[in-house]
Amino acid sequence: MATAETRATAARTALTAACAAAGLEEEPLLALHAVEPATVEACRKSLGAADKEKANAEGARQEREEERAALTAQGFPETAKDQLETRNETLEADTRTRGETLGRLSQQREADAAAAKALAGLEAEIEAARKTAETWTAVNAAVGSAKGDRFAQIAQAVTLALLVERANHHLDDLKPRYQLKVAPSDLALHVIDRDMADDARPTRLLSGGERFLVSLALALALSGMGTRGVLAGTLFIDEGFGSLDSDSLDLAIDALERLQAQGRTIGVISHVQAMKDRISVQLQVHKTGGGASEVDLVVR
Repeated sequence: MATAETRATAARTALTAACAAAGLEEEPLLALHAVEPATVEACRKSLGAADKEKANAEGARQEREEERAALTAQGFPETAKDQLETRNETLEADTRTRGETLGRLSQQREADAAAAKALAGLEAEIEAARKTAETWTAVNAAVGSAKGDRFAQIAQAVTLALLVERANHHLDDLKPRYQLKVAPSDLALHVIDRDMADDARPTRLLSGGERFLVSLALALALSGMGTRGVLAGTLFIDEGFGSLDSDSLDLAIDALERLQAQGRTIGVISHVQAMKDRISVQLQVHKTGGGASEVDLVVR
C-alpha cells in the first residue's frame, strides 16, 4: 500500500514538473484526461473536418489571389465606374422591357391559339365554299353572261350539230354527193360537196332541187328529234317536188315511204303527177267555180 502511494506521489510530481516544463496547467490537463474516449474521437473528427475545410478555403483564397493579380496586371478598364453603372442600369431596364414584351407576346400567342381552336370548324366550311365557288366560276367562265345568250348559243350549237348529224344520214340516201356542216363562227349551214374534193359552200348556192333535198333531209331529221326523244307522228310537206328530176323524186318518195312504214303519217301537197301515181291515199281538190272547191277522197 505504501509502495502504491509512493508511486502515485512520484507520478503526480513528475506530471507537475512536465506541465510546468511544457507551460501547461495541470488541472485542465486532468480534466481533458477525464473526458470519455467517444467524445475525444468525435472532437478529433470535427477537428479533421475543420482542417480540411481550412485547406480548401486556403486553396480558394489562393486562386482568388492569383485571379486578382492577373486582373491587376491587365490594368483597370478604360470606362469609368459611373459610366459602367449607368450602362448596367440601361441594360437592366432593357431586360425588364423585353421581359414585359415577351409576356405580352406570350399572352397574344395563347389568345391566337384559342381563336384558332374556336375557328377550326370554319376551315372545313370555308374550303367547301371555296370549291363550290371555283365550280361556279368555271361554269360562269364557260357559259356565263348577263343575258344568258351565251348558254343559249351553246345549247343551240349542240342541238344544231345533232340535227345536222341526223340530216346527213338522210342525205346519204337522198343525195350522197352532199353533206351538211355547221360553221363554228355563226352557226350557219354549209354544204360539203364530196364530188368536188369536199369543197364547202353556202347552201344558197345549191340548185332548187338540191336545196329541196337538203331541206327534206333536215325535216326528216327534225321529225326524229321530238320532245323528250319522242318521234313526230305526222309530217307535212308543201310543194318543192316539182324542182326534182325523176331520180331525185324517186329517192325522196322512197324516203317518205320508209317513214310511213315506221308508223308515221306523211302528208304531201303537190301537183307533180309522179307523186300522184305513187301515193295510194289522196285528198284531191277540184275547183267548182265561183271561188268554191270540193275535196274527194281517193284510195288506190
